[in-house]
Amino acid sequence: MTTTASPTARPLRAALSPSRAADFKQCPLLYRFRVIDRIEGPPSPAAARGTLVHAALERLFDLPAAERSPEAAVGLLRPEWERLVREEPELATLIAGDAVPTDGSEIADGAGVDEATWFGDAEALVRRWFTLEDPTCLEPAERELYVEADVDGLTLRGYVDRLDVAPDGRVRVVDYKTGRAPSELFEGKALFQMKFYALVLWRSRGVMPTLLQLVYLGDGQIVRYAPDEADLRALERNVAAVWQAIRRAAETGDWRPRTSRLCDWCDFRDLCPEWGGTPPPLPDNARALAVDPSAAGEPEVAQD
Repeated sequence: MTTTASPTARPLRAALSPSRAADFKQCPLLYRFRVIDRIEGPPSPAAARGTLVHAALERLFDLPAAERSPEAAVGLLRPEWERLVREEPELATLIAGDAVPTDGSEIADGAGVDEATWFGDAEALVRRWFTLEDPTCLEPAERELYVEADVDGLTLRGYVDRLDVAPDGRVRVVDYKTGRAPSELFEGKALFQMKFYALVLWRSRGVMPTLLQLVYLGDGQIVRYAPDEADLRALERNVAAVWQAIRRAAETGDWRPRTSRLCDWCDFRDLCPEWGGTPPPLPDNARALAVDPSAAGEPEVAQD
């Protein structure tokens, strides 16, 4: 579905999220589809499962440390799914069956994926997390933390899954991924997101994170990276360059696609000229939409 909402007439500060920055770096046309045309990819059972697992792991830390068991975490899956469906009823259509009622209506037979398999996969991801970290020994300083910082007039913002702060002040940024750890060829995108968060935290709090930690639940791997000042200053320059490139594309209307192996997973291949598709006409207000902070800087709550 495509909607084109005009940005408000009141001047707004330019903003960029790691997701939209990564979109433009991957493919300017992808950025255009998401920010200017406001085309949303089709909802997927895998993305919904990721959202559910993130929610369950976040809620687990509401329990006393001694009660944070695998069984307790698995027990959170159904209640959290019911909450998510109440907030977004269309999620219910992704799963076959009517075991998770929302308003009393039934989900059509054959809709979505098999419910037992879907919940079973979510349970397996949750249980695998306990082989990687021990929540009885963790007391996160923050969960699903919204972070924001101004960098030379550009607001950088996003959501951090978990922030751990040691007694000596060391900071660890943790992000859960429900997929498998990528090969080195594709690892850069995930590290870009984490360095982006580190930069925002450094600029907003004056404290550089000691460790960036990606927890891949799909195959039980942990990727750790220790940033330094040179890293974050280089990223700061890179993000500034990306924003300038976005502004140039907005001025010229040149949103040409950039092909790569990531095209195999793109939701918009049928609209891409590189794959025989035709993009929709650019809206009259495309230049304003391209830098509209409500889209370019919209932070995404994790679902991968």
